[in-house]
Parts: sequence; structure tokens; C-alpha cells
Amino acid sequence: MAKKRVFISFAMEDKNLRDLLVGQAKNEKSSFEFVDMSVKKPWDSAWKTNCRTRIKGCDGVLVIVTSNSKKADGQLWEVKCAKEEKIPTRGIWGYTNDHPASLPSEFDGVRVVNWTWDNIANWLDTL
Repeated sequence: MAKKRVFISFAMEDKNLRDLLVGQAKNEKSSFEFVDMSVKKPWDSAWKTNCRTRIKGCDGVLVIVTSNSKKADGQLWEVKCAKEEKIPTRGIWGYTNDHPASLPSEFDGVRVVNWTWDNIANWLDTL
């Protein structure tokens, strides 16, 4: 069985959470691989084009949601792009005590669940 590709969307301020998620996946000997397009320099149209191509090549997009998400232009664009491309998208709360009262409109229709391996694995099984 081919590995599923999952794009990780996160605010740069939450890079440590992305690293934890990747490590957790390795520990669980998962049947999927993660892809991310961390913005390391100012945005340009080439980044958006490359990012869209990577998102389209994935089976799903997993979004790490924290209070940083509402100001993370890159993450908001990634979520919007995934929805435009009709790629299944799931959010996970980055912290149990950090659930913003509201999320930007880019998150409309994106289900956000607690970060547990069971929640992630169950969603991955639907892809």
C-alpha cells in the first residue's frame, strides 16, 4: 500500500508543534508522510504556485490550530487553497488550553478536533 501524503499547515510561531507531530508520526510507524512548505523568506508568487502544487499532490491537509493561526497569512492561504482544491482538511488544536473563541473565515467548514493520535489516525483512515 502506498503511503498517504499529508500536508501540514501551521503558523510559523508553532513550528515546534509541527516538529512534535512529525516525531509522533515516526514513533507510531505511520503509513503516511508529511509535507510542509514553511515560509522561510518573504512571500512571492512562486511560493504560492509551488505550495498549491504540493497541496494538490497530497491526500489531505492537517492544520495545527492555535491562537497564532488568525494572524498567520501563510497558514490561512494554505487552508483556503486546500478548500479550493477540494483536498480533505482537518484541524487539530495545538494546545488543550488554547482554543480561540473564533477562527477566520478560511476555517469555515474545517472540523477542528483535539490532538490525539486516535483522532488523527481515524481521519487519515478516511482519506
